Amino acid sequence: MPFRKIINDPVHGFITLDDPLIYDIISHPWYQRLRRISQMGLSHLVYPGAVHSRLHHSLGAYHLMTLALQELRGKGIDITPEEERGARIAILLHDIGHGPFSHALESQVVEEMHHETLSLRIMETLDRASGGSLSTAIEIFRGTYEKPFLHQLVSGQLDVDRMDYLARDSFFTGVIEGTVGYDRIIKMLAVHQGSLVVEEKAVHSIEKFLVSRRLMYWQVYLHKTVISAEVMLSRILERARWLYQQGDAHVDGGNTIDDFLFRQLADTDEALIASFCTLDDSDILAATKRWTRHPDYILSLLCQSLLDRRLFKLRLQDIPVNIAERDAILDRMMGRKGILPTDASYLCFTGEAENRLYNPEDERIQILFRDGRITDISRVDHALIHHTLSKPIKKFYLCYHPYNS
Repeated sequence: MPFRKIINDPVHGFITLDDPLIYDIISHPWYQRLRRISQMGLSHLVYPGAVHSRLHHSLGAYHLMTLALQELRGKGIDITPEEERGARIAILLHDIGHGPFSHALESQVVEEMHHETLSLRIMETLDRASGGSLSTAIEIFRGTYEKPFLHQLVSGQLDVDRMDYLARDSFFTGVIEGTVGYDRIIKMLAVHQGSLVVEEKAVHSIEKFLVSRRLMYWQVYLHKTVISAEVMLSRILERARWLYQQGDAHVDGGNTIDDFLFRQLADTDEALIASFCTLDDSDILAATKRWTRHPDYILSLLCQSLLDRRLFKLRLQDIPVNIAERDAILDRMMGRKGILPTDASYLCFTGEAENRLYNPEDERIQILFRDGRITDISRVDHALIHHTLSKPIKKFYLCYHPYNS
């Protein structure tokens, strides 16, 4: 009897696993760790339903990859069984390098190392352990495989990763503006000269996809309260690191997360990967709870405020923040509490957030017309996605602790 397992997903319905190797990967402790990593960081502080995990998302993206490959094969595109397996593994593991709280702490736990780099390192480690069974998946993930469209399905402007997270995040937050017609887009996928294209009948579906992505960013991912919570968490780790560098022994609990935060770990062997793959959101939460009792006023205040959802005030605006306004808030903090200038900077700071609807300089979305013409989505006649909407939108913010301002 052929191998077959099914998983009931709230967004896509039943997801079928029909490959023993893929089932073994899903069963691996390093993959199961994704159950304990939030897909949306601290967004649940604004949208209480947004508590789904990286495992949910990766399984959903795997399902959409399976559908996309079936559709392309049905249109006569040559995809071998090994290539199909490789693409499915590549998307299944594309986020395995995420650390605790996903993007909220990008490069904070492992400094100056993006999650995609860590994903590749983990895939290479698993490949060596399995005798090279992930080699095709790694080539596809890197973008070095001879059929570019396979990589574009994993990572591109119209990849199955984005299709799933928009649909999933919209579902769990209840923000209907993020709903996308991924099923129609997948039906309209095609390949031209080795690259992924979309049939012209899907132009409006793609426009809806791109607009939904922008709306989800400003309404959910870059919601001012979400930004406030996530920069507070980042400030907590920065303060803890600073205290450790000052010789504070109380901040180090001797746990794995403390090794990553306070010590320079060698990244040349597999021990780092194995250690990283034990970390999840609970490690950061446990450290945050521990530091609420720390004698340092700034660290304990930040931690207690985040846990109790007494979040910093944050104002988004179209122009850079007036430095005089920021300094006035800092002066009031220092005057009322006797806080030193270096300490007050943890309680009042500025930053910026950026979002772009479509970047034609990056991986393009190419439309295939009936007459064989290939045109970028931003150049289609009467298209909603034109060059002005391709420009990034940048907003600036002032964030400060309201109880000391």
